[in-house]
Amino acid sequence: MNDDVSKRRLGRGLAALIGEMDQPLTSAQPVKPVSADRMIPIEFIARNPRNPRRYFDDEELQDLASSIRQHGIVQPVVVRTLGENNYEIIAGERRWRAAQLAGFVEIPVIIRDVDDRTALEIAIVENVQRADLNPLEEALGYEQLIADHGYTQNNLGEIIGKSRSHVANSLRLLKLPEPVRDMVAAGSLSAGHARALVSTSDPETLAKAIVAKGMSVRDAEKLAQKDIRGPGLVSSSSVQAPKDSDTLALERTLSDTLGLDVTINHKGESGQVRIAYKSLEQLEEICRLLEKR
Repeated sequence: MNDDVSKRRLGRGLAALIGEMDQPLTSAQPVKPVSADRMIPIEFIARNPRNPRRYFDDEELQDLASSIRQHGIVQPVVVRTLGENNYEIIAGERRWRAAQLAGFVEIPVIIRDVDDRTALEIAIVENVQRADLNPLEEALGYEQLIADHGYTQNNLGEIIGKSRSHVANSLRLLKLPEPVRDMVAAGSLSAGHARALVSTSDPETLAKAIVAKGMSVRDAEKLAQKDIRGPGLVSSSSVQAPKDSDTLALERTLSDTLGLDVTINHKGESGQVRIAYKSLEQLEEICRLLEKR
């Protein structure tokens, strides 16, 4: 019960725990600073290896460093204590990096004594709420909470203020091969483009074609449908007639909603719907949704 209460509190936003952070400075609406607990030498602070954010734009960091030189650090970095003179960042790694570029030797911090799970929750929620994670970083963060701390997709949706289908669709990106995931992380391929490729025979080749031709998401979906209908994906002993566009669209809609691969085999007035799952947790989620209906 205590876990449920803490999750609901965290899901309502980070302000209750760590205050509003990284808001833009404007003359019309100045930021109200959050009081720091103390000043700590930068050398005593280390990044959180579990932080889902992996990419920091160099130009943006330089801009923030220039702002810090002029205005100082308006919102403290949130840390937790790991030992004497040893602190780990919970939220605010970007400010910590920029402060080093600005030549600061110490920075203001807020100290929160939390466990690994809560530290990861805060890092993910902060970054998701501020849209600082690329789609792959977001998916990896969700995967880590599920793998390390037993969360369900429903739990995560409540925590981050997103739908369960949003979480499921994010996790689908992790089914793609590494080169395609790299393209998503770099921003050359959108999450919408990437999700269309999950069930195709050669996602990497198709992804390169999508980027080279500047295809829209709809064009990418059409390309993926052609690949899925291709003869190379069907054995000679079980050749099936090509599916009509309505059936393929329904498969895609159900797959996006569930975050799982859905196949519809429709003949006349009857047919079959197949939902592929890879874990008991996914099966349990399917059962829960069916029972709820």
